[in-house]
Amino acid sequence: MNQGEMTLRDGLRRMYANQVKLDFERLWRRSVVLSVVILLIAGGAWLFRGLNLGIEFEGGTFWEAPLGEHSIAEIRGALATVGQADARIQELGGGVVRVRAEVAPGNTAAVSAVSAALAELGGISPNDVSFSAVGPSWGAEITSKARLALIVFFIVIAVYIWLRMEWKMAVSALVAVGHDILVTVGFYALFGFEVTPATVIAFLTILGYSLYDTLVVFDKIRGNARTRKDPYFEVVTRSVNEVFMRSINTTVTSVLPVLSLLIIGRFALGAVTLQEFSIALLVGLLAGTYSSLFVAAPLVAWLHVWVTGERPGQRRPTGERRPAAERRPVAAPPRPKRSGSGPVGRSGVTTSRSHPARPAKKRRK
Repeated sequence: MNQGEMTLRDGLRRMYANQVKLDFERLWRRSVVLSVVILLIAGGAWLFRGLNLGIEFEGGTFWEAPLGEHSIAEIRGALATVGQADARIQELGGGVVRVRAEVAPGNTAAVSAVSAALAELGGISPNDVSFSAVGPSWGAEITSKARLALIVFFIVIAVYIWLRMEWKMAVSALVAVGHDILVTVGFYALFGFEVTPATVIAFLTILGYSLYDTLVVFDKIRGNARTRKDPYFEVVTRSVNEVFMRSINTTVTSVLPVLSLLIIGRFALGAVTLQEFSIALLVGLLAGTYSSLFVAAPLVAWLHVWVTGERPGQRRPTGERRPAAERRPVAAPPRPKRSGSGPVGRSGVTTSRSHPARPAKKRRK
């Protein structure tokens, strides 16, 4: 083993034991640039590409058929013969294909034509092709309920953190959660993954995880701020260093089961629902850990500077101790006078006698 590998191994060991103090104040300046770039990409993908909403949200008609090893191009060519060349085609695994087309459910002729085209391509009976239709009103109702659940979630969490901690932490937590949502939604828009009710459930799950990790960081900051008189920036960086490995360990132990769901469930078992759930969880877990350490924590410190006017490296004025050069010496308390009426000694304290004074001698006349 060479010197570089030994140094890396020793550094990882010390980091795992929380013996390395990272300069988070410097890292936060770089994380701002990274977050802005990620959010711009995610927002641009969401704005220009849009989300691939599932049929539960948009409504419509779709077919599912076991077509074997036929390619997407072959399926699209078969659909083009019945006027559905623009249909959405999704492989569900195990040779099953889902086709989503703009056909009114009451148009039985068009529905039968698509079913016949798929059956002819796969060499199966038209009865083996399943057909389903979801009305747009039902999809709009599901979308409205999901949006309402998200708004209520934000309000309850903001009020709880405000009452339990402080308003600066409530604002920072909401910004971090919004960061996680935009990153995850942008990831789905960028790669075109379908958004289903399972995806929404995963969104709410990762929001809870992200808030849990953020509140752990905030609780450590609040505890150190009460017991230390250091500048607030130093308190925040020290607190983040103390919980850094805890956040990493929690993320690793949470990501491993999600990866198992994604790899085994999707690619080994062909369960598409597990893919829809696990992708959102995986992206959200990573984004939540990042936002807790590099979005919420520095935002709390910067809000504190903005509200109090305290500069980084400056002692907090509340309850601080004055420097030694400015402290006035405290006078020693006066010594209590002893009983008796003896003469005053050199120290200025009246001395006492343990026997009465001798009477003065009379002078002879």
